[in-house]
Amino acid sequence: QVRVVESGGGLVQAGGSLRLSCVASGSIFLINTMGWYRQAPGKQRELVAAFTSGGTINYADSVKGRFTISRDITISRDNTMYLQMNSLKPEDTAAYYCHAGSRTGRDYWGQGSQVVVSS
Repeated sequence: QVRVVESGGGLVQAGGSLRLSCVASGSIFLINTMGWYRQAPGKQRELVAAFTSGGTINYADSVKGRFTISRDITISRDNTMYLQMNSLKPEDTAAYYCHAGSRTGRDYWGQGSQVVVSS
């Protein structure tokens, strides 16, 4: 079993920065992919940035050059991932979710962190 918990959302003015964190714990050896998704009111959940199983990184076109995903894989029991968000825009307002995909095909989602960017 894998558990993912996000933190770091909040309210920021346009042009500002926020950093989201996600800690995956439990059977982290099962994790094959990790990434960030977001869902704005009335819209579908969409990919923001993710590590693929091959170790590459995918970014949504809308965040390229502004957001950076990173990951700490330590010898501890946990696996931590970050999303550094710079030059935030009002259209970045959404609930941001951490996702971990397992080698067995299961999806694990965090509870969501709200990000609000005021104009």
